[in-house]
Amino acid sequence: MAAQISFMRNPDAGHGFEVGDTVEVYCDHEKSSERVRGWLKGIVVQVDNNKMIAVQFRSNVYLTDGWMVPDKILWYPVTSQHIRPAGTQKKLGSKEILEY
Repeated sequence: MAAQISFMRNPDAGHGFEVGDTVEVYCDHEKSSERVRGWLKGIVVQVDNNKMIAVQFRSNVYLTDGWMVPDKILWYPVTSQHIRPAGTQKKLGSKEILEY
């Protein structure tokens, strides 16, 4: 008889990121010469033993303590909630009114 495992919610399968994938990362970055916190598109440049992901950006990014990252690369754990595949965000804007 197989052992039954109980859990409160289904385990998340997660995302298998690979070098070259376009992702979005929630971080402090520059937009219109101002520092903002939000989602920024980047590209995966390194995956370290499927535990850490290096993401490179075109604009300046900041570490959590506020220091500039001159090479525009941040590292994130694979399981971080602050990284997602690009294009998974909800589209915001005006709702279209359908005619019946």
